[in-house]
Formats: sequence, C-alpha cells, structure tokens
Amino acid sequence: MAKLYALSAVNQTIDAWIAAGGQVDTVEEGCLGYGLTICHGDGLKTAVITEVYMNSQSSAHKIRFYNEIPKKYQAMLDNLENQEGETA
Repeated sequence: MAKLYALSAVNQTIDAWIAAGGQVDTVEEGCLGYGLTICHGDGLKTAVITEVYMNSQSSAHKIRFYNEIPKKYQAMLDNLENQEGETA
C-alpha cells in the first residue's frame, strides 16, 4: 500500500517547489484536497500529487517523485497549456 500524506505535508511540498522556482499545475480539482497536481521545474524532480478518497468527510494524498516527468503527465500538462491558450 502506498504511503498517504495529510494536507499539511502536501502544502509543505508545494511551498518547497515554489520556493525553489518550480511550477505547480492543478490538472484536476479535488473534492477535499488537491485532486491531481503536478509540481515540476528546471533542475527539479517532478512530484505528482494525487488525492485519495477515504470517506465522505476526508481524503488523503499520494505523492510520487520522478527524476524526469513521465510522458503521461507531460501530455496532461501540454493539454492544460493548450486549453489555457484557447481561453486567453
């Protein structure tokens, strides 16, 4: 079973990425947490944060770290950028 993280640990991870000059993109909004969020940047590892449903009143998060961004998540970011470009 994967290790689950509380909202405070996810906040610390996101704050660390921003402080290091990285970028944080929310691909899917979550219900009680961060949904599917990708933290990435030049010279930084990639962190993929996924909200995990626990019950109707709580959720937790999985955080996976990658040396390079997987193609699946890069495609999601490219799609997100294309959607933002169309609305701008």
